[in-house]
Amino acid sequence: MLKIEHLRKHYTNFSLDCSLSVMPGCITGLVGQNGAGKSTTFKAVLGLIAADGGDITLLGKDIRTFTAADKENLGVVLSDSGFSGYLTIDDILPVLGSLYRQFDKTFFMEQVKKAGLPLCKQIREFSTGMRAKLKVLVAISHNARFLLLDEPTAGLDVIARDELLDLLREYMEADPERSILISSHISSDLESLCDDIYMIHEGRIVLHEETDVLLSDYALLKMSEEQYGALDKQYILRVKKETYGYSCLTNQKTFYMENYPDVAIENGSIDEVISMMIRGREELLQP
Repeated sequence: MLKIEHLRKHYTNFSLDCSLSVMPGCITGLVGQNGAGKSTTFKAVLGLIAADGGDITLLGKDIRTFTAADKENLGVVLSDSGFSGYLTIDDILPVLGSLYRQFDKTFFMEQVKKAGLPLCKQIREFSTGMRAKLKVLVAISHNARFLLLDEPTAGLDVIARDELLDLLREYMEADPERSILISSHISSDLESLCDDIYMIHEGRIVLHEETDVLLSDYALLKMSEEQYGALDKQYILRVKKETYGYSCLTNQKTFYMENYPDVAIENGSIDEVISMMIRGREELLQP
């Protein structure tokens, strides 16, 4: 569905060089700190900024050859965009009908009612959760084949987040060939939603893993300096010096459970893996 090969974009204080792919029927997560390059990647894919190099293939076509008809197959949520706050849902209905030939007004209105969104109230008076739901409803209401969602759950409470994620699951269940690329800094969203996850740091992809593998095989090893000195480090990805000794990230939890029963081993959440990949050091692994 989407293939990015060495997408490059250079600014004065930031350079992006990103490669990733999203397969048909999959939800792929892109995670990283603010300023890591997530939004820059999304905007380059959508042609909102000019790339300095690399190739982007979306829905089987080079994005440089994308037409207005091709773009109707995309559903987009960007963190810094949306409808004018002075419009109402009643106001935007004819706009959506004009933009998208496959806009499903019946489905849209059913979901608006289900979400409790007022038709005649100006969008600027909506809560953060209501505005987020409206953005996603617009993205999924015209039979889009591919969704690009940049931080769609940012600022939402737990209930609103769950409702929005349920919408995305229903969207995927309706057609097994659909796909989603979603960025989020809320790890629980990604753990429960995504098939695989890319981690971006300072404009570079530093990790790509299936979510199930990440949650089952990755772990944090906590140990003293003496234990660290005797450790087989072939499956250690990052190391961080702690007051008690060392914390190590591995993607081979079973190996260390079987061979080092005295070492404390904790399952690695996505947040912890992100922290270790960014703050941990590889040079400590050198003999």
